[in-house]
Amino acid sequence: MADNKKSRDKQARDEENRQRAWEVEQARERMDETEPRDEQNEADEARDEREENSDSLRKCHRRGCDDPAKFVVLERYQEETGHGSVEAEANLCRRHTTEESPTNLDGVYADYVFRVDPLPETIDTDRA
Repeated sequence: MADNKKSRDKQARDEENRQRAWEVEQARERMDETEPRDEQNEADEARDEREENSDSLRKCHRRGCDDPAKFVVLERYQEETGHGSVEAEANLCRRHTTEESPTNLDGVYADYVFRVDPLPETIDTDRA
């Protein structure tokens, strides 16, 4: 091959294509591997989530509202990229729960969910 700009560009493209093909091959080989677990990090995340949820169970999720939360509102919809689902969950007082409605209808798919459930600790107190 002649040593000119055209041949150097072709050699560079060929090398990039070989590199890309090698990366794809490596990714396919690693596809079945599982990620290593970080048990300490998982324990910390679980503790943080419990602490966060214990505080959020007592108050409405809406900014500026200090009323006790009575319901949990869940909406599961397709991510904008189409590569997975997103779950949005909020603990709300009775007043703010009545104002809730589905907000991500453009992300509706087969497993779409919009659900309002009473919080377990408020079921007995509401009936009294």
